[in-house]
Amino acid sequence: MKQGDLFAPADDAGGAAQRQENVLRAPPAPKPAPEPPAAPAKAILTVSELTRQIKSTLERGFHRVTVRGEISGFRGPHPRGHLYFSLKDEGACIDVKIWSSVAQRLKFRPKEGLAVIAEGSVDVYEPQGRYSLIVSRIEPEGVGALALAFEQLKERLAAEGLFGEKRKRPLRALPFLPRRIGVVTSVSGAALRDFLRVLHARHQRLPVLVCDARVQGEGAASEVVRALRWLSKTDVDVVVVTRGGGSVEDLWTFNEEAVARAIFDCPVPVVSAIGHEVDFTIADFVADYRAPTPSAAAEKLAPVLADLQHGLATARHRLRKAAERGILESRQRLGRLSSRLVDPRRALSQRRLALAERADQLGRALRRAISSRRQALGGLSDRMNRRRPQALLLARRQGLRALEQRLGSLARATLRAHTEELGASRARSRLVGAARRAIGEGRAQLGRLSGGLQAMSPLSVLARGYSIVFRRADGKVVRGAADVSPGEEIAVRLAASRVEGLEQCDRIEATVTAARKGR
Repeated sequence: MKQGDLFAPADDAGGAAQRQENVLRAPPAPKPAPEPPAAPAKAILTVSELTRQIKSTLERGFHRVTVRGEISGFRGPHPRGHLYFSLKDEGACIDVKIWSSVAQRLKFRPKEGLAVIAEGSVDVYEPQGRYSLIVSRIEPEGVGALALAFEQLKERLAAEGLFGEKRKRPLRALPFLPRRIGVVTSVSGAALRDFLRVLHARHQRLPVLVCDARVQGEGAASEVVRALRWLSKTDVDVVVVTRGGGSVEDLWTFNEEAVARAIFDCPVPVVSAIGHEVDFTIADFVADYRAPTPSAAAEKLAPVLADLQHGLATARHRLRKAAERGILESRQRLGRLSSRLVDPRRALSQRRLALAERADQLGRALRRAISSRRQALGGLSDRMNRRRPQALLLARRQGLRALEQRLGSLARATLRAHTEELGASRARSRLVGAARRAIGEGRAQLGRLSGGLQAMSPLSVLARGYSIVFRRADGKVVRGAADVSPGEEIAVRLAASRVEGLEQCDRIEATVTAARKGR
């Protein structure tokens, strides 16, 4: 065993004492300086690794949070139905995303500046290193989501004209005695029993067509819409939409937009009897009549059968009495008219007498006219005899002889005058001949001058096949290719036959495509 070996086995006491003595006597060995610890290696993360660790930390630490803030930057629904906006307060803001599956279940519509309380989880978008809040539940702060949704839908439908002062279709009157009543409700609800009990108590013969539909819960609105559309195709005169009382959530089916539009589009009047008297829904505003309860709707639609029968009996009695009075009055009037009626045989005899008297008067007048005409004819015969044709012929012959004598003397005088005039006419003929010769010479000279002028006329040049080209812009004559340029409009004048002026010449309009000078 080596001296100073403290880890050797202890075989005896003497050996142990000896070792202790050796240890005590040996000088202490110097302790070696401790080596400095090695510096840890510096961890270097990529951007993806850092973002991934932040994402894991945030999503694990903020798996479910509730945030209060004000909506900012809301731009309406995304084409896929998602909602994107920011929640802000005085010091910060955070991006918010509501997926379409959650947005479809919202009872109100988010809008800019609305204070809300949102519940969801924190999500980190790694490609951009941005974090946002994924909302699973949201409601307005200070007012319930259902109340806000109710007011929003009420204002929007009123602006569209489904009810209120801007209502497009006026309220329709309810029939006094419907031939058939359609009811939209749940067949297992108390509202239907109350409605039928009151209805049949008042009028047990009134037929009712019930279309079963759920009035509460998910999918109830679509069933109510389906029932309304089905009843609108039947022979009902009025439709009643009813259910019993309940909370706002229970009655929310009748605050859905689809139900309101189905009521507005129904072709027959619609009665809304939903909940109790203090409950109001959108369906109450759109319907043609609102009943506070299902029983009140039955009372409004069903008149009491006994009252109707009593009214019919009274009306039948009054009608019989009125008919009897009418028959009696007609008989009395007939009697008065009969007393005023004259016997036809007597009237016929009087008419015959009057006709015979008129015939006698006509005969006397005719005889007087014939006698007068005969007297006039006799006078005309006497006048004709006094004016015989032989005497008239003799008088005409004498007149002709006198006229013949006057005509002979007048002819002789005319002959003498013509003889004298003939001498003067010979001198006048010589003068006329000289004038004619002078006129002929003048015409010949005028023809020569006109021919020379015609030869110098530009119209004669044009008639030989030439033409004149003008620029349309200023009307100047084009004398060479340098006067025009490509694209410029020109007008060409061509002489037609027998023209007397340049305005009568043919005109051709064209556009210059090229201008080249001749060599």
